Amino acid sequence: MENIADENKFNVLIIAYYFPPMGLSGVQRTLKFVKYLPDFAWNPVVLTCDSNNSYYAYDESLLKDIPLNVKIYRAAEKKNISKIRKKSKKFPNYLTQKIGRFFLQIFKQPDTKIHWKKFALHKAEEIIRENDIKIIFATAPPFTDFLIAKELSQKFDIPFVVDYRDNWVDNPFHFFPTIWHKNYNIKLEKSILNFAEKAFVTTRFAKELILKRYRFLNYDDIVILPHGFDPQDFQETQINYKENNRIVFTHSGLFQDDRNPKFFLKAMSLFLKENNIPRESIELRFIGLMRPSHLRLFKKYKLKDISLITGYVEHQAAIEYLKTSDVLWLTLNDNIRSPGKLYEYIGARKTILFLGPRGQMSAIVNESNAGFVAESKKVKEIKKKIEEIYKLWQNNSLPIPSEEFVNQYNRKTISSVLARYLSLHSKI
Repeated sequence: MENIADENKFNVLIIAYYFPPMGLSGVQRTLKFVKYLPDFAWNPVVLTCDSNNSYYAYDESLLKDIPLNVKIYRAAEKKNISKIRKKSKKFPNYLTQKIGRFFLQIFKQPDTKIHWKKFALHKAEEIIRENDIKIIFATAPPFTDFLIAKELSQKFDIPFVVDYRDNWVDNPFHFFPTIWHKNYNIKLEKSILNFAEKAFVTTRFAKELILKRYRFLNYDDIVILPHGFDPQDFQETQINYKENNRIVFTHSGLFQDDRNPKFFLKAMSLFLKENNIPRESIELRFIGLMRPSHLRLFKKYKLKDISLITGYVEHQAAIEYLKTSDVLWLTLNDNIRSPGKLYEYIGARKTILFLGPRGQMSAIVNESNAGFVAESKKVKEIKKKIEEIYKLWQNNSLPIPSEEFVNQYNRKTISSVLARYLSLHSKI
């Protein structure tokens, strides 16, 4: 992506452990801020990890979104890191992941990336010597990024802001082995929020959790910057044609933590059986990495013949799959997380099937006037929604969200709001 350097722009140091060529949803928010901030008088200078270590997935195509004049500094996680990137790791099963977290978080706090801090601080000093940094922006998880920002801020007298992609202490998937571990993290988070100029979160619920725990904060200390979609991603896709003789249900992304496709697949199997639906009239797409235990479900519910399981694909290819689908679905088991895929579903302007509890995410789906909501583990309720959707598809009347609704999640617009706060709190 081209971007002409402008002496009238100011430098913001962006600390982001996860950044391209790493793939998956965790890099998208930061990447798009880096892409669009130069349009609003800010030059990003990025500090990230040396991603030659093994990771779940890499996507070299994401690098094209980085403006040409943006400087990227990479700090190794350890000395003598291999210069040859290893193959992506296999996506571990949930139990293995949970056990691994338990043991690692006994010794590594606030997270397993704490060992990166020393190397990141050393590289950051180089960055600050070479660039006139006006403000520091740190995004988490990992929350080690926040600790790095605070230490740099205090040493060099540069203000910093923090960006919560997920909650910290009140995140149900941030495991604390003992009460000591939790109290230690509360102390760390409190200190960060005491010194940060501003904290950004993705939802109102996330904001309320922080304000409830840390009473010294004012309401305006926490700003909601939602996840979003990049309209340019949808303009650049090459595939727009779709066969009209079958309805396509698509899930994009990982089934992380306690999420899985079991109840959707069971409901779909029941729907086909009870309604005598021609199998060739339905296609199920699963875009992204899948756990082995999830893959076995397709055989169990006799849906393998109508399912497309792609494995990990580049982001642009994932967008193309969304655009050539009829219904985009996702599942959640809690009211705390704000999955980025929902906003790309909105950007695709398709019907949405949301499986999860009533709360912040279901409210967004309902507000779209193009969504259907069911509890994530209630098979009969999910089956009923599938029946409603199928009938609408037969009548060529599936709902889509309005442009007014869609545009509020435009990443360029969200980046303009961030730029305004950077200007308000920087050393300009």
